[in-house]
Amino acid sequence: MKDDLSMKPLISCSILSADFAHLKEQIHTAEEAGADWIHIDVMDGHFVPNISMGPFIVETCRRITELPLDVHLMIEKPELHIEDFINAGANWVSVHVEGNPGICRTLQHIRSLGCKPSIVLNPGTPASSIEAVLDTIDMVLVMTVNPGYSGQAFLPGVLPKIKKVYEMLQSSNPDANIQIDGGISEKNLQSVLQSGANVIVAATSIFKYPDGIAAGIQALRKAANR
Repeated sequence: MKDDLSMKPLISCSILSADFAHLKEQIHTAEEAGADWIHIDVMDGHFVPNISMGPFIVETCRRITELPLDVHLMIEKPELHIEDFINAGANWVSVHVEGNPGICRTLQHIRSLGCKPSIVLNPGTPASSIEAVLDTIDMVLVMTVNPGYSGQAFLPGVLPKIKKVYEMLQSSNPDANIQIDGGISEKNLQSVLQSGANVIVAATSIFKYPDGIAAGIQALRKAANR
């Protein structure tokens, strides 16, 4: 998969920027416009400063759509809550390497429950910190903002780390995805794709796009094909 950077990237629409009064309608609009996944950001107010969604929202999204649900756990002790999110309908579960000394066991547990495990790197965390678990994951999520809030500016200094993760995966797990999350728009999309990413998380640039959700997804697709 990673040996062809010209492949069409997957777009995972983050509902963190969605209008929850019209969540069903907005997810269906994204789906009809060609969204590949739905991204759900889970925050506990401790691991990151914000508080967001729990298993109930995952369950709600599962009733709304059959698209893969991509759940990013920004929480302390994620191992205590993984089963709840998988039982609610998660297809992918991403957990941070930061502050999780039992990360290998956690990733194995995710897979044992029939879900795809993903490891997450914050902007300030080196790629080398996940080298030991690369053969146990299906995806690496590289944060291009400091996690916690939607609408932050993209951090271009993370691009060399994306390239490093790509190189590491080429030798150890070439079928794994590289996902990017944070400040992604049509203006910087090419830079992350050229660095090796193939799954793009977008929130504001889809759900807050001036011309609407469908136009936001179309703008990202157009930027990816430049």
